[in-house]
Amino acid sequence: MEYNGLLCTLSKEIRLFIATFVIILSIGYFTGLLFIKHTEATSPNGIEENYLGNEEDEEATVMKFKKGDREMLTTVHTHILSMSLIFFLLGGLVWISKAPKKWKLFLTIEPFLSVILTFGGIYLMWIGISWFKYVVIFSGALMTLSFTGAACLVLWQCVKPPKVE
Repeated sequence: MEYNGLLCTLSKEIRLFIATFVIILSIGYFTGLLFIKHTEATSPNGIEENYLGNEEDEEATVMKFKKGDREMLTTVHTHILSMSLIFFLLGGLVWISKAPKKWKLFLTIEPFLSVILTFGGIYLMWIGISWFKYVVIFSGALMTLSFTGAACLVLWQCVKPPKVE
């Protein structure tokens, strides 16, 4: 079965449906990033403080406490499950778009690795391996770039589908 470029052959109404889904998915994804920015967890030290607390910092403007076991397990569990589903659905749309197979492979496999590195890294940092905060920053940025690339590819082909040979 030939699936490369299948998205381009779908009716205008189905492409509109898919584009609407990807736009709403993107709003949800980037709202999550806005939340991260508001918790000041966009730097290695901010990530560490967000999960490990800042009780020892008497100058802190916002007092943060170390997350408990249940809160950490809930955060890691829900994010790994929900992000996996997000990237599975978006990845399926990437595979039916028209693009080089190597791009598709990167845009669909990398986010799963980043999900594990980001949320597993948060957990490992929380249990005391503090250098994982750098892995979390790197993998989180790479995950966001992959999401953005995949969403743009699908949206662009829904709006301006290339000719399929």
